Amino acid sequence: MYSLKAAKMWDEDVFDLEYDLDLFNIVAVPDFNMGAMENKSLNLVLASPETATDTDYAAILGVISHEYFHNWTGNRVTCRDWFQLSSKEGLTVFCDQEFSSDMGSRTVKRIADVSKLRNYEIPQDAGPMAHPVRPHSYIKMDNFYTEVFEKGAEVVRMYKTLLGTQGFRKGMDLCFKRHDGQAVTCEDFFSAMRDTNDADFANFLLWYGSVSLLSSYRVCLIVLMHNETLSQEAPPTPGQPVKEPMFIPVAVGLLDSSGRDIPLSSVYHNGTLRSVACNNQPVLSTVLRVTKKEEEFVFSDIFERPIPSILRGYSAPFRLESDLTHNDLFFLLAHDSDEFNRWEAGQLLARKLMLSLVAVFQQNKPLALNPKFVQGLRSILCDTSLDKEFIAKAITLPGEGEIMDMMEVAEPDAVRAVQIFIRKEIASQLKSEFLNTVKNNRSSDEFVFNHPKMAQYALKNVALVIMELSLHEYKAATNMTERFAALAAITQKPGKTCNDVLTDLYNKWQHDFLVENKWFALQAMSDIPGNVENVRNLLTHPAFDLRNPTKVYSLIGGFCGSPKNFHAKDGSGYKLLGEILLQLDKLNPRVC
Repeated sequence: MYSLKAAKMWDEDVFDLEYDLDLFNIVAVPDFNMGAMENKSLNLVLASPETATDTDYAAILGVISHEYFHNWTGNRVTCRDWFQLSSKEGLTVFCDQEFSSDMGSRTVKRIADVSKLRNYEIPQDAGPMAHPVRPHSYIKMDNFYTEVFEKGAEVVRMYKTLLGTQGFRKGMDLCFKRHDGQAVTCEDFFSAMRDTNDADFANFLLWYGSVSLLSSYRVCLIVLMHNETLSQEAPPTPGQPVKEPMFIPVAVGLLDSSGRDIPLSSVYHNGTLRSVACNNQPVLSTVLRVTKKEEEFVFSDIFERPIPSILRGYSAPFRLESDLTHNDLFFLLAHDSDEFNRWEAGQLLARKLMLSLVAVFQQNKPLALNPKFVQGLRSILCDTSLDKEFIAKAITLPGEGEIMDMMEVAEPDAVRAVQIFIRKEIASQLKSEFLNTVKNNRSSDEFVFNHPKMAQYALKNVALVIMELSLHEYKAATNMTERFAALAAITQKPGKTCNDVLTDLYNKWQHDFLVENKWFALQAMSDIPGNVENVRNLLTHPAFDLRNPTKVYSLIGGFCGSPKNFHAKDGSGYKLLGEILLQLDKLNPRVC
């Protein structure tokens, strides 16, 4: 109910959109294929502090808001056909992302959304399943989700980046004024944004038909000036062997040698000096409009070599390749005022570090951790001015799957070994800092779902996983957020302790299907050696039912999220999934 009230208030405050009925229903059900639907005046959800984690609550906040926002962006203004699905889903995902950002930390939410995009959309773009925001054809629309929903939301976000908050709001107002009660296309939304702002969007509509994009930039230094050269390349994908240059909004800032943002007044582009000031005052960030394969932007009145902060806030959904050095990245990690790019600098360093250590591991040579990387993490961990949930994100290593996607030949065991090595080294070298983090963020207060508490739990839980203090935290936990985080760490180590806590959890909560689902997922996601057989045995557990979608998502979905066991060298993980899919296809093709 809190989520619904907050969503209704937000929609009225931000877009002046009121609900048009006197009744709205919320229903709790144990299993449901779709997870949620935008039925007029209906939503489906269930949670309590005893059985749900902070992550569950945040997901519910997003889902409830998403389905409620569909009252306008989906029901009153709907899509003309399946090809135009992004006109309602991309827009509604953007709205629920913005709502969740306003309810918590905008930076942390942005990091989570971009991580999701990279973990699902980018790997899909690189393979035979690649398809654009608006597909050219389909047999069934079941595979539309990642591109149409998440990448579609990024297209909507670019409108706001280019037009600003007020310009975007004007475009939304015109769209609803023109099309209330109609079925629309992506071009209708585009036209509303363009017409009300008298904007030049050049070839922006290509975003609806493009599959993937790779971009790079290089820096050229001239006295009293700073040049940015940005080039773009879209590699061939199924059905799109040759692609036109895209319209890319690139948010940039320049840092001086002390780490402060350099005020920007004007930029020279295409033979014209253009002001980027706002109300005659210099700005600290500006958006470059890249529309050609290669373009040069020259900033004036720059009196020292700056460190560029490129693609701030992830202003466009493409893969950026840059010529930033390791020292540049360490500098951005320590000083960038754009917290997303500060996190991004740390992730880039971590990816490069992990890939280099994987190569060393494959040569059977001893591993060593760059002390600058440890110092960078220390500076983040000890910065009390930062949001605690942001710190938790910033000190978390990239996932194994993300690293394997960057390798020419993926080797899960090597990546796993490197990740364990780095984690142990960090725990050893930052022991006192992590122990203080756990101590200072423990709480005996009654559970309350709000951002400060969520951030507190997130930081403490990341620290305790690194320091392997999980058993104590499990016993002392007063809510499922703390209990689940401790269990997730414990289940990574086979043995009596692991078996005891899993038995304890099941005995206490075997009559609650939400906790049962977590119990299955914890075991399925474990990277302990030979976990394939454990998952196979769980298929015959009395609490598991292949006909229940949430049970399938927990056990089978969780197992597929374990790189070590799903990608087992002997192929046993793939074999298990194949066997299950053959059974599941006969029972529930959609879940299959």
